[in-house]
Amino acid sequence: MTAEQNDFAKNVFINCPFDTTFIPLLRPLIFTILYLGYTPKIATERSDSGEARINKIRELIEQSKLSIHDLSRIRSAKRDEFYRMNMPFELGVDIGCRFFKEGRARDKKCLVLEKEKYRYQKALSDMSGSDIKNHNDEPEELVRQVRNWFVENEIQHADSGTKIWETFNEFMADFYQKRQDERFKDRDLEMMPLQEYIRFIHEWLKEKSK
Repeated sequence: MTAEQNDFAKNVFINCPFDTTFIPLLRPLIFTILYLGYTPKIATERSDSGEARINKIRELIEQSKLSIHDLSRIRSAKRDEFYRMNMPFELGVDIGCRFFKEGRARDKKCLVLEKEKYRYQKALSDMSGSDIKNHNDEPEELVRQVRNWFVENEIQHADSGTKIWETFNEFMADFYQKRQDERFKDRDLEMMPLQEYIRFIHEWLKEKSK
């Protein structure tokens, strides 16, 4: 297997909201992917104001055998607030890539997450009958659903969802302590680039495995 083929097999495209309300779910999601030995691919991983976002998303989808799409925020929460359509749009691009491209794209697999079971059908009826998992906005349940999906589709053995969740909490306690020692404030951590957060996880997991 070439390096490019290996990267494709291990890359996981993440399609979700990138705002402060989703951080409690996004952080354990990224940790779980890295814990299982895979590489999260996120549209915000590189910031080039001259690059069209759709081109970046298309490229990341093409580079990733696996993808995780969270639709739990597509419903508007406030009066006069618009539905958030980026997530179902990117899901459509990903599924289209599998349907219409030849070669390795035919091996692509995706996990679709929602807050409540069957709620997505009211907004995305074309996905009726699909095996969509719900996490109830609970980070621990999200970890469990993601871990189980990897075992069902990619890997034969993995630590339990409970073990991964406990390790994530251990990492977060250490992460905050070290960042405070480095004079990071809460606002710094809230606005931390995701690639920096991913690097901290890589370093921590590597040190823990020694």
